Amino acid sequence: MSLPAAFLRDVERLIPAERRFDDPTSTLAFGTDASFYRLIPKLVVRVESEDEVVELLHMAQRQRVPVTFRAAGTSLSGQAISDSVLIVLGDNWNAREIRGHGAQIRLQPGVIGAQANAWLAPFGRKIGPDPASINACKIGGIVANNASGMCCGTAQNTYHTLAGMRLVLADGTRLDSEDPASVAAFERSHAGLLQALANLGRETRANTALAERIRHKYRLKNTTGLSLNALVDYDQPLDILQHLLVGSEGTLGFISAVTYDTVPD
Repeated sequence: MSLPAAFLRDVERLIPAERRFDDPTSTLAFGTDASFYRLIPKLVVRVESEDEVVELLHMAQRQRVPVTFRAAGTSLSGQAISDSVLIVLGDNWNAREIRGHGAQIRLQPGVIGAQANAWLAPFGRKIGPDPASINACKIGGIVANNASGMCCGTAQNTYHTLAGMRLVLADGTRLDSEDPASVAAFERSHAGLLQALANLGRETRANTALAERIRHKYRLKNTTGLSLNALVDYDQPLDILQHLLVGSEGTLGFISAVTYDTVPD
């Protein structure tokens, strides 16, 4: 099935030709990540700003076009491939902000994990996750997959060291959990979603057997499916939402920045 003509026209107006790829060689190359799966995208788009991501999501929603996000493509499970539209991070997603002498670091999703640790090294700190591919994988993938590696266990993975997140939902809405104005606007525009999350959390915690089963499943490393432990670990809907994004593999939204509580190196 081909992409809708209206969608393609909109994308052509938004994204310069040098950042759109639909030729067989490019789509074949982007149809592969570090897994043994292959899906050939119909269109690959390299994005350089959050505004472009928002507009692409609006277009995709109007035309019912599935999209998939890709950072470094080091995924072993096929999360970074698509047979529809593949949205790839460009070179302008490398901003960082170091806070409190390295106690926290805010990163955009295009930062390579090892680079984040290099910035933190003078403070004797590092980010908690330590996936084997840390020299190549990017923060967007580390967060979206709740990557952890062999050493950090569960205590220092993204889920447990998350201090804040900036995200874009499928409807193009932006939320920055560290910006009071953004939070207030989101609480007005998405009150129903937040209420539903609060109710779901209360119902889950009230179901003793279910809550204990979730806690039992997540006492060890568990990156299968959504982070349902958010429903028992948190009662504030914004906390539930941003922790559900961790490990969601791009299914719930686009992560445009994340703040980590760092750990001693």
